[in-house]
Amino acid sequence: MADDEAKKAKQAEIERKRAEVRKRMEEASKAKKAKKGFMTPERKKKLRLLLRKKAAEELKKEQERKAAERRRIIEERCGSPRNLSDASEAELQTICKQYWQRLYELEGDKFDLEHVQKLKAQEVNFPTRNPKSKPKPKQISTKYHTKYQAHKIPNKKKKPNTRATNM
Repeated sequence: MADDEAKKAKQAEIERKRAEVRKRMEEASKAKKAKKGFMTPERKKKLRLLLRKKAAEELKKEQERKAAERRRIIEERCGSPRNLSDASEAELQTICKQYWQRLYELEGDKFDLEHVQKLKAQEVNFPTRNPKSKPKPKQISTKYHTKYQAHKIPNKKKKPNTRATNM
């Protein structure tokens, strides 16, 4: 019996040590999980969600700004809309004359701009060159320059025409 008690005591001691090691291992794994990093998967999801919301807000603000700019430009170019339903016939005639005059001026401006554009395109396609300026000749490499000079025929002086013509 003493043998059995010693075995049981030894077994209990082994179990206690195992439990202690198991407890240390669990604490170490918990510490590793806690130390794993600042950006846990939950935090990453929240951050992505916040970034998407912020991007959506920025996009809405940009669209509103562009729409306001577009309205301002249209109002600047076309003028503010006029109430035609409450206008009398004389007022309608003056409004129509104003619109016609504006259209007439814009068509003239359009014609002028198109003419300038055609001139620029023509200049690009057919550049004007100063007739006094001559294009520079291409440089011959010094390697071939001596060969070129060797084959070049020296200029002969022209003899004056001594023949009598149309006597």
